[in-house]
Amino acid sequence: MKTRNTIEYIVSGKNALFTDPITKTGGEKFSYQVPTYEALKGITESIYWKPTFTWIIDEVRILMPIEFQSKGIRPIHYHDLSNDLSIYTYLSNVAYQVRAHFEWNLSRPELEMDRNENKHWDIAKRMIEKGGRRDIFLGTRECQGYVEPCNYGSGIGYYDGINLDFGIMFHGFTYPDESSTKKDFIVRLDNIRMESGIIRFKRPDQCTIVKPLRKMDMKSFEIGKNIKSVDLMNVGD
Repeated sequence: MKTRNTIEYIVSGKNALFTDPITKTGGEKFSYQVPTYEALKGITESIYWKPTFTWIIDEVRILMPIEFQSKGIRPIHYHDLSNDLSIYTYLSNVAYQVRAHFEWNLSRPELEMDRNENKHWDIAKRMIEKGGRRDIFLGTRECQGYVEPCNYGSGIGYYDGINLDFGIMFHGFTYPDESSTKKDFIVRLDNIRMESGIIRFKRPDQCTIVKPLRKMDMKSFEIGKNIKSVDLMNVGD
């Protein structure tokens, strides 16, 4: 369902690495078949973000065929600064249409004066046109991504009319200012299903497979000190 502060964009790139955590233990990495909620949230935050609000990823449309490419990587060894040899398996030639919206972060009442919905929405749309405020990465820094506006659902997608189950996948992290306790750092998992090329994500508070990882304090923000009021920002900033 489309909300009034929804943004829609297409993100694409030559390679992507949405790492399956299970494959990290041996020092090698293998990408999930599709982007995770957390990865898309990170891309959206790179387009535009302030602690005043939280991005909710509604859905993603897979435009290109799911293809993998393995590469030999020589990461630095932690103990003696020598090089190891690892095999990283990337997604190749990816493109996704993304639909997201933002909601106020009610855990930060001190930022209530920064809740100018139309201004935030206008800046977010302008940042999509500019390609984002920060560099866009598709899961990891070596996978450069590019964003531009789109009409969500337009054009032909490779998986139109095709349904696939991807099973239990990493959904995302819940940080202290997004959790009900305001103290817990939590990991979420969910059963991911694609219907006619589209994955509709559960909201973070609807995920039932969750595990607290550790206690963590909320980062402090203060308007005029370490955050600029949206009312003082230009739409093109």
